[in-house]
Amino acid sequence: MSNPLLSFSGLPPFSKIKPEHVEPAIDHLLKHNRELVTQLVSMTEKPSWNNFVQVLEDADDQLNRAWSPVSHMNSVVNSDALRDAYNTCLPKLSDYGTEMGQNEDLFKAYDSIKNDSTQFETLSTAQKKIIDNALLDFKLSGFDLPKDKKQRFKDIQQQLSQLTTKFEENVLDATRAWNKHITNEMLLKGLPESAIAMAKQTAEQKELDGWLFTLDFPSYIAVMTYADDREFRFEMYQAFVTRASDQGPNQGEFDNSEIMEEIIALRDESAKLLGFNNYAERSLARKMAENPQQVMTFLNKLAEKSHKIAKKDFQELKDYAFEHHQQTEIEAWDTTYYSEKLREHKYSINQETLKPYFPETKVIPGMFEVVKRLYGIEITQLDGIDCWHKDVSFYQIKDQSGQVRGQFYLDLYAREYKRGGAWMDDCMGRNINTTGDTQIPVAYLTCNLSSPIGDQPALFTHSEVTTLFHEFGHGLHHMLTKIDYIGVSGINGVAWDAVELPSQFMENWCWEKEALNLITGHFETGETLPDELFAKMHAAKNFQSGLQMVRQLEFGLFDIKMHAQYQSKLGARIQETLDEVRAKVAVVKTAEFNRFQHGFTHIFAGGYAAGYYSYMWAEVLSADAFAKFEENGIFDQQTGNEFLHNILEKGGSQEPMELFIAFRGREPEIDALLRHSGIAA
Repeated sequence: MSNPLLSFSGLPPFSKIKPEHVEPAIDHLLKHNRELVTQLVSMTEKPSWNNFVQVLEDADDQLNRAWSPVSHMNSVVNSDALRDAYNTCLPKLSDYGTEMGQNEDLFKAYDSIKNDSTQFETLSTAQKKIIDNALLDFKLSGFDLPKDKKQRFKDIQQQLSQLTTKFEENVLDATRAWNKHITNEMLLKGLPESAIAMAKQTAEQKELDGWLFTLDFPSYIAVMTYADDREFRFEMYQAFVTRASDQGPNQGEFDNSEIMEEIIALRDESAKLLGFNNYAERSLARKMAENPQQVMTFLNKLAEKSHKIAKKDFQELKDYAFEHHQQTEIEAWDTTYYSEKLREHKYSINQETLKPYFPETKVIPGMFEVVKRLYGIEITQLDGIDCWHKDVSFYQIKDQSGQVRGQFYLDLYAREYKRGGAWMDDCMGRNINTTGDTQIPVAYLTCNLSSPIGDQPALFTHSEVTTLFHEFGHGLHHMLTKIDYIGVSGINGVAWDAVELPSQFMENWCWEKEALNLITGHFETGETLPDELFAKMHAAKNFQSGLQMVRQLEFGLFDIKMHAQYQSKLGARIQETLDEVRAKVAVVKTAEFNRFQHGFTHIFAGGYAAGYYSYMWAEVLSADAFAKFEENGIFDQQTGNEFLHNILEKGGSQEPMELFIAFRGREPEIDALLRHSGIAA
């Protein structure tokens, strides 16, 4: 029987992929690739782009195309059998990656192309960048280490891939392990109808009476924002911030404490093997920022500018809670609740008021219309595509000449067995292979938004719409690329602290009246967002922006310091480092039992280790890039085309700073970010 992971061309056949197909397919492809490398490095011909680099790029692409649907399904339709298959293959893939990175014959071949000036100069900018990236990757894989250290480095990489996966599994399992079943209607006081209906629907799906609240974000955030019952809020908060830790209601179950210690220690050891002083230095080797000190200075500067405003924000919240609700002490499980009350008091607006104007049936086509006006692209839904879940839809992007530029899957709603958060990932990248065939880029866009209730369409909060636009920005970066080489097409090869530029940039249109007229329409009347509501929403845009800014800075400083200051004799000092950072930048007191770090998948399981600062770094770029649209008109076609040609189409083929300057005419300035976030007076 043929293996669907080996026999498909085009899109993955999701319904045919079973856990038992995974290991045989990966084993087959790894064997094939190893044999190919042996053959390539022993050929008598001089290595060139066509006979060597492109052949390897295609082989790696083949492997990625088989692994991508497996990895994706493990995140969105997780099961024990799939998890086992996934985990069995992780060490094999890690070994293969390190082995290739440490292969001296491969290094010599790439190096010979780089040093053959006659040949190297004939290559395109993108091709040169792939070769330069490859040579840096050899260094970062320890190819020039002595044999015993090479083996140790390989072992570390394998352990890390298993530990980071286990970390994420623990968070998913801890999220699923807790829920709050309610039969007493009094506890629902304050909750909006939509949240109550969602909890009712969740209970019915489990064949329970009453209402069921879970730690999935739409359910959790509704309680934290609106539930009048303080004890109920406390219970939800405690369960959420102690997931996968030594604290809270599921104390010790799925505990990530030791895993985190091991991850940080192994990262540090691997960095030192490569000659770096710490893992933060190693992480920055492929980023725009030059060294950990530069990152800390950048974050501390922002903290200085934001801290006073954050303190003022919090004082205002405390005064309001005392004056209007006789609440003398504001704890962490009170801040979201009273903040929403204060927002309503000051601006007569809340997220629930806006929800009816953001039905999925209007938001999605409206978002497509926004990018059509910006870049001249047409997006249409294609039916009959094999997907992993009934709620997933599939779309195609065509440019003005009618050429298909990309395709994407859209998986919008939160559900069981799906990891939390929102992300974009690549299913396949743009590539012209050795036979001259063009592979168009395909993306996965995944969110955990509010799902439809009964017969009405899904209604999104404005912050959910912003999340969707953010991920769509990543998707456009991946799909609108015009680079034909997989290593630097789309999001591939883009410096991690620049990869958030197109995503954060897209969020700006969620605040512009001209764009909101396209993405809003009351689900019952079709009326676009009224001017009065827009004015209130805009007035409230920078509500508590100081508090939000210091929270992001807390995460970024914690991450970079923990990785930069690690000492083996002291251990990772995870809690201590976080406490030190909080003492300096936080203004809201953190609960003793809070174990936020135990669920911080971005840095312990994702690609943001010693790189979480990237969100703030790229926000400087995105705010400054959007300022050009503010100057010329938010749907100015020429400015849209300049962003398309200089940023989105170029992928990772050039340094991000070069691309930014090509678009903006100068280096980025911080003023626009301070203005947009209300930090600049």
